[in-house]
Amino acid sequence: MTTLRAFTCDDLFRFNNINLDPLTETYGIPFYLQYLAHWPEYFVVAEAPGGELMGYSAPVLMLCVFTVMGKAEGSVAREEWHGHVTALSVAPEFRRLGLAAKLMELLEEISEKKGGFFVDLFVRVSNQVAVNMYKQLGYSVYRTVLEYYSASNGEPDEDAYDMRKALSRDTEKKSIIPLPHPVRPEDIE
Repeated sequence: MTTLRAFTCDDLFRFNNINLDPLTETYGIPFYLQYLAHWPEYFVVAEAPGGELMGYSAPVLMLCVFTVMGKAEGSVAREEWHGHVTALSVAPEFRRLGLAAKLMELLEEISEKKGGFFVDLFVRVSNQVAVNMYKQLGYSVYRTVLEYYSASNGEPDEDAYDMRKALSRDTEKKSIIPLPHPVRPEDIE
């Protein structure tokens, strides 16, 4: 049975099997600690029965098979207060079990309790598996962010989709009305 639990500092030394995936953005230890200190409720890990980490989301981080990591940000006055998925990753051997959907659901529930208008995330345009999964979870493309992801080995930088899902506070669904033109990373607030 998979266990969802709060991320701890010790988990930083246990989630390499998840972070080694080429589509997973990796960060330095201070970055993860900052999220853990500021948004601990958004940092969750999924743990397999044997204790291995399955995934995480940021600021919800899951070990073993998947993790999710996120945060709350934006302006309430401008109806932009929202949950942001910083990272969602599931170890290859634990994919297609519904773990990513469960982590996203958890992050959405936290964002709902915090009075968010929507949840957003950035995903590589080329990562169609993830784009399709997010669409199945009710997310839509809000805008394209040009050259959001830095490339290596002389390849060109890659564009990202900013995908959003409206929460109950956004009764008119204003937060998910797509922008008609792409933006650059420096234009993102």
